This record gives sequence, C-alpha cells and structure tokens, in this order.
Amino acid sequence: MLENKIALVTGASRGIGKEIALSLAKEGAAVILNYNGSKEKAEQAAEEIKAAGGNAEIYQCNVSDFDACGAMISELIKKYGRIDILVNNAGITRDGLLMKMSEEDFDAVVNTNLKGAFNTIRHMSRYFLKQRSGKIINISSVSGILGNAGQANYSASKAGVIGLTKSVARELASRGINVNAIAPGFVATDMTDAMTDDAKAAMTDAIPLKRIGTTKDIANMAVFLASDLSDYITGQVFAVDGGMSM
Repeated sequence: MLENKIALVTGASRGIGKEIALSLAKEGAAVILNYNGSKEKAEQAAEEIKAAGGNAEIYQCNVSDFDACGAMISELIKKYGRIDILVNNAGITRDGLLMKMSEEDFDAVVNTNLKGAFNTIRHMSRYFLKQRSGKIINISSVSGILGNAGQANYSASKAGVIGLTKSVARELASRGINVNAIAPGFVATDMTDAMTDDAKAAMTDAIPLKRIGTTKDIANMAVFLASDLSDYITGQVFAVDGGMSM
C-alpha cells in the first residue's frame, strides 16, 4: 500500500509512535524514526522493522527546537530525495492541577506537543509544495476535544494541534497535500499499565465500547491516512477513542 514512500515519524521510539512506524513499514514505507531521549529504544524499534524485512533508520532531534528540525529535514531530504509522509507524534505530559502548575511545565508541554508539530510542518512544507503531494498526520488527543482535569497544559497543546491541522490543511490543499489529525482516547501504554485495577475499571466504564484502546488501533488509522485511500480527505480530526467523545 505504501511501497516507495518515505515516512518520518516523530517520537517513534515507543508507544503509539513506534506502532505507527512499524505499521507504515509493514505496508512498504521506508521509515525514519525520530527520537529525543532513548536511542536504545529507537534502535530496538528500527531493528524490529528490519527483522521483518522493512527499511528503517533512526534520527535524534528535539522537535521543540526549530533549527534542529530544519537541519533534520534538510539532511533527510538530501539523503532520500523526498519525504512523502510526516507523522507528528512526539509528545510529553507534565500533569498537575492548574493552581499548582508551573510555567515551566506548561511551556515544556506546549513547546513539544504543539510547537514541535509546527516546527516539522514549517520545514517540510516547502518540500511538499515542490512535490505537490504529501501526507501530514498530527496526533492530537481526546483531551484536546473534551479537556481533562489535571492536564490543562496537555489539553491546550492537543487542542492547538487540531487548530493547526485545520489551518494548514486549508493552506496546502490546493497543492495536493493532505493534513489530518488523529485524536486517540485512552490507549494501553506504559502509563496505563502502571494504573491500579480500580482506575482501569473506571476508565473502561467511561468508554462506550468498554475497552481501552491499543496502539494498533491508532496505527491502523495512521496507515489509512498515509495511503492513497485518503486522497480526498483533509482538515479532519479522527477520534479513535471507543466512542468517548461522541
């Protein structure tokens, strides 16, 4: 489905980003796995792709750094000649009630989750415009749609990703560039694994489909949006949340 496509996935060393990278590679894309902190985990993810017959490499870059993003994308374009798919998944949390939240924690989350997406899109847009094609997939969150107590910074950043997605989609649509967002609900990750059974039960009860999502649920949507099957879809937010936000 994605043969001869080049994909850059940010925050791809673990969780949703890793699963998206694995799934894109399974469909034939050559995948660059961006990471910031854990080189070991990024290498492990790349080795999984290669072991399955795919093509992958890792690239360290803090997406909140505008110039570093520019250098990364310039180098990758020089190496591969093009990038067809950009998945903005990199994200962090610094949870806390608003009254106790520090400015540093607010800024850190917004700078990575929202400005990071802007940084990569800003630097990639010139190449997409020249190609007159490209798929941009931004990972938002159900928290960006509904809000979430204790996550004012995270919810604000993810709501911002939705606004960014819609604005960029309008700007780039005439050149054949598709820009969409995925808003995952509660997904089984390292964070949810650490929760108590009671907390998991309460979370599950709030989901109409009565199960916590998997990283594969999110990756399946990403593969669709990266493929030619989504060529007439842009500026949309797809809630993959078991019905939470309906």
